Amino acid sequence: MFYLNCHSYYSLRYGTMPVEKLVAEARKNDVTAMALTDINNSMGMMDFISECRINGIKPIAGMEFRDEKNQLLFIAIAINNGGFREINAFLTRQNMEKSPIPPRAPAFDNVFVIYPFQNGISLKPAGNEFIGVRPDEINRLVMSRYRYLQQHLVALLPVTFASESEYPLHRHLRAIENNTLLSKLAPGDLASPKEKFIPPDFVSILYSDYPQILHNTRKIQEECSIDIDFNTVKNKRTFTGGHYDDRLLLEKLAYDGLSYRYGKSGGEALKRVKHELEVIDRLGFSAYFLITWDIVRYSMSRGFYHVGRGSGANSIVAYCLKITDVDPIELDLYFERFINPKRTSPPDFDIDYSWKDRDEVQDYIFKRYGEKYTALLGTVSTFRDRSIFRELGKVYGLPKEEIDRIVENPAVSLQQDAITEQLQQIGNQLMDFPNIRSIHAGGILISEEPVTSYTALDLPPKGLPTTQFDMYVAEAIGFEKLDILSQRGIGHINESVEIISKNRGIRLDVHRVSEFKKDAGINERLVRGEATGCFYIESPAMRGLLKKLRCNNYLSLVAASSIIRPGVAKSGMMREYIKRFHNPEGFTYLHPIMEEQLKETYGVMVYQEDVIKICHHFAGLDLSDADILRRAMAGRFRSKKEFERIQDRFFSNCRERGYPDELTAEVWRQVASFAGYAFSKAHSASYAVESYQSLYLKTYFPQEFMVAVINNFGGFYHTWVYFNEARRSGASIHLPCVNKSEYKTSISGSDVYIGLIHIANLEQKTSEAIIRERERNGPYSGLEDFIRRIPVGTEQLVMLIRLDAFRFTCKTKKQLLWESRLLLGNKSDDDRNPMLFCEKTREFLLPDLEQSKLEDAYDEIELLGFPVTLTNFDLLETSFRGEIFARDLIRHTGRKIRILGNLVTIKYVHTVKREWMHFGCFLDVHGEFFDTVNFPDSLRQYPFRGYGVYLILGTVTEEFGFPSITVEKMAKLPFKKDPRY
Repeated sequence: MFYLNCHSYYSLRYGTMPVEKLVAEARKNDVTAMALTDINNSMGMMDFISECRINGIKPIAGMEFRDEKNQLLFIAIAINNGGFREINAFLTRQNMEKSPIPPRAPAFDNVFVIYPFQNGISLKPAGNEFIGVRPDEINRLVMSRYRYLQQHLVALLPVTFASESEYPLHRHLRAIENNTLLSKLAPGDLASPKEKFIPPDFVSILYSDYPQILHNTRKIQEECSIDIDFNTVKNKRTFTGGHYDDRLLLEKLAYDGLSYRYGKSGGEALKRVKHELEVIDRLGFSAYFLITWDIVRYSMSRGFYHVGRGSGANSIVAYCLKITDVDPIELDLYFERFINPKRTSPPDFDIDYSWKDRDEVQDYIFKRYGEKYTALLGTVSTFRDRSIFRELGKVYGLPKEEIDRIVENPAVSLQQDAITEQLQQIGNQLMDFPNIRSIHAGGILISEEPVTSYTALDLPPKGLPTTQFDMYVAEAIGFEKLDILSQRGIGHINESVEIISKNRGIRLDVHRVSEFKKDAGINERLVRGEATGCFYIESPAMRGLLKKLRCNNYLSLVAASSIIRPGVAKSGMMREYIKRFHNPEGFTYLHPIMEEQLKETYGVMVYQEDVIKICHHFAGLDLSDADILRRAMAGRFRSKKEFERIQDRFFSNCRERGYPDELTAEVWRQVASFAGYAFSKAHSASYAVESYQSLYLKTYFPQEFMVAVINNFGGFYHTWVYFNEARRSGASIHLPCVNKSEYKTSISGSDVYIGLIHIANLEQKTSEAIIRERERNGPYSGLEDFIRRIPVGTEQLVMLIRLDAFRFTCKTKKQLLWESRLLLGNKSDDDRNPMLFCEKTREFLLPDLEQSKLEDAYDEIELLGFPVTLTNFDLLETSFRGEIFARDLIRHTGRKIRILGNLVTIKYVHTVKREWMHFGCFLDVHGEFFDTVNFPDSLRQYPFRGYGVYLILGTVTEEFGFPSITVEKMAKLPFKKDPRY
């Protein structure tokens, strides 16, 4: 056959066929060999090879190179695997250097190059170069010099569509890519509608006058092949250079770590280490463990704090190597969840670092293992839901208001006219199409062969080479990714330790987790849900769960960390778990196997391991099928056919075992609700360790801890909530001061100074100049001294004055504003040279200029986003502060009450009728949290109206000792009028 130029929908915003459909169309047309040549990428190649094998078609690897104007330059066809690597390496080099694709291909060794007829006329083809002639170009050969060079001509039959009915979809994709209206697309922006498979006999007729062309085309197809082994591990095979030496080194490190973790005796731990080492060696994963150990060793040498989590925490070897801090014996974690001989997916370690440290760890990995063999893992963003209508609305030229209306309520808006009907039709076709390539959250591949053996690499803004394919493809061909992730919780812990050292002179070891677990003060804080700022456990939902479970120990927190996940709560099993937790004798297990396997969790599947155990022991699935089922439900497995096969086997096995249909259906329902969202037990345990470290810091160093949380900008709540929490812990919160404040928030004793970073529109270079000059030459003596030393314009200076950043002068803000005007005149922020000489200003006797705290508060709201001088409650017109307060709610269960609350956050939830209900989180006048439930009927009449203080009328309800308010009526209360205007 003659197809050397086929496009899938991985020719982003161009192609219209998924790889599976492209190959299916080829088979339907009796194609026996074909080349996938997506535009400027090879991201679909592995899927293409797999699909061709299934369908008995010979796959050929290639790539179509186009310039920035979508002009076809040439098509590269790989003769073999080496040629595929050359093509990928060429595109990678252009991407790394950010160079445009040249019009002439480089001198490839194992690649055929096909130039389009219109571009190739002026070229003199080399031995591996050909001119591609389309059917509509055949007649032009008569007058072309190439009629005498037919040995360099091939048939060029591009395939982009299954049929011409897909052409409108192509036009819309091209308009999206070019950010233009459909009506303004130029012919050069589009493929020909005829780019589809043509019956072989018709091809022979088309080129009948030039049989040499077809001969050349067949010859290329015969000479070219691609063969990727999907069964072998592609990661770097050895760490030391030899498998035997890897094994010896891993054993040495594991036994050394065993003594560190468990002492000299060993016992059960020694037995398990030996078993794990044997399995790791047999499956060829020694290098994988050693590379992970090497990365952790480097980061620890730099003083970077890390958390090892995920299924990797099931391994005692990982624990001994300090990759993780979770004791798998204490938690009865089984290694086979991490690696088992039947597991279909390769294992992966998740290593979390502070967001400030991760880039340096990644830099080490690339330099240690070589950029040729190392790459970040890519991902593919797809067209989804609302984004589809936004993109399509623009290509039709719809006004923004109309697009917003369609996005907000597509079901109503899309029934109005022909254009919106077309939007719906094209939108349905576009759903889940790949849109743009991006970067995986933290995946890194370290390969034995150059990464370009499998894919070309992009250079996203992050600045590190990134694979064009995603994690699913990486797993399918045998890569084990390392996840090097960042999270703010680690930043909180790291910075807390630094701040405590500076403020109190105490050096802390936050790795004493075994002591923290037994600490009565920490566990008391946990049971009260007093965890604002603490990693993973500070949200309103988690606060409620901790109180309902009366969670006062590590193991309960491990379970809570998994059952808080969305699917579990939605299925009703979270409530069932709490009920059984409080009354372990008051329920009946669904089946004896459920009791046997899930006794620890009262017959409820809490962890991913539980899903695997029930699928294996209850339904008789083998471990590999059970793991596929778990991953498929979690959205991490792409084969729907495979999932359906295993689902059918689950039900058929249950029938064979004689289970009633109702029992099977209920077990399946629970499996489905947990598998998609539940954590592995090891993952939950890792999170719980980090939560305990945060709780320790919050319990014994609350002020420093809250400053660290504020400075990492990554908690669940808005910044003002954490300042409130610091005040509750006894800190005095001070407005920014040019003599006291740092760029970020700082603490001295119990005095917390808000950082200059929090001042809206204050430029970073101004803030840094203030601090740098103060450190070099001492504090500022007054406003005039400040202006002489800092190149500041009127606008920036006024911001500082309005926030009372010069209060050390003992002058009012209004006096300082007058003084600044006299000193600077109308000097703009663009004219900001320091004043080398400053004439002494004439002193004026100003009248008393009144300045109220209310004015100050409004200045603070404008420039900081929240008041400091007063609270939101102080700003209210009313003096009413509520009948009761948050701490009294539990004593008023069942009563209707009136309470005032400062809105913190809202959780939006759909009911089964697709109506909105909201869960509100508020702070009362004393800074204590309370929660509301706003049902649809109440919300329709009394909706939330933005942040502020609300008067709430409702009934106090209680569940497992946790109170909340079911809202009947609610109104946002007015503030006192802004006196500045």
